[in-house]
Amino acid sequence: MKISIVIPAHNEETFIGETIQSLVDQTLTPAQVVFVNDNSTDNTQTIIEDYTSKYDWITLINTSSSDKHLPGSKIINAFYKGFEFLDNAYDIICKFDADLIFPNNYLEQISKHFTADQKLGMAAGFCYIKKNDQWVLENLTNKDHIRGALKAYRKDCFLQIGKLKPSMGWDTVDELLAKYHGWEILTDESLHVKHLKPTGQSYNKASKYLQGEAMYKMRYGLWITLISAIKLAMKKNSFRQFRDYMSGYFKAKSNNTEFLVTADEGRFIRNLRWKGILKKLS
Repeated sequence: MKISIVIPAHNEETFIGETIQSLVDQTLTPAQVVFVNDNSTDNTQTIIEDYTSKYDWITLINTSSSDKHLPGSKIINAFYKGFEFLDNAYDIICKFDADLIFPNNYLEQISKHFTADQKLGMAAGFCYIKKNDQWVLENLTNKDHIRGALKAYRKDCFLQIGKLKPSMGWDTVDELLAKYHGWEILTDESLHVKHLKPTGQSYNKASKYLQGEAMYKMRYGLWITLISAIKLAMKKNSFRQFRDYMSGYFKAKSNNTEFLVTADEGRFIRNLRWKGILKKLS
């Protein structure tokens, strides 16, 4: 299958060389990899250019946006800059982060999953982070959720869900909409991807309310938002974050913030979330 990849990057000189080399070393070479150098002030561009001079399937796009790291909108807007340069003939499209080391069979195995199941809409491995000189699972979400750092979509699924939403929560709503349209989601525990910069490390203070805002925009409603906020805050061992999530939800509600999904999609999402909650309680 023809795999195209877009990788947004902002000041990633410490990691990006290892990310690119791990893609170069794949047993299945991607058709295209487009790096979007978004307002970097370090040697990110130079490192990417060293690879573009050697491999014609690697492309560099330079763009300039805000230097603030706001999760969601910034990275997806950069993704679309790269998406414009893709050959439309791809079978699988990936949005990867620039701080990952992939096992050399990663793309081959992902391709096999998509080939084996025509209803498979999204697939990925698992992120591992280094703790005490050991690589351990970055356990921030359920194992059936695909992390935003390593998304792979079948083309038809990608288009049917309306591509990616430039908002916090994009990497949750994409899966919910895929399920709404009848697509399957797969996570492969055998594919261990090294995540060199743990999630949230570069988030700034302005982003702290965005998770709660995203829950509102996905039409979770108050009770599911409350349960989700408690769960996330407990994982991060922070009551302050619980307050921030709920404040973000109520701010979005009072401002009549635009939803990411339709009313019908919202009903489906709430039903799906309640089923998951009740299953865990039973």
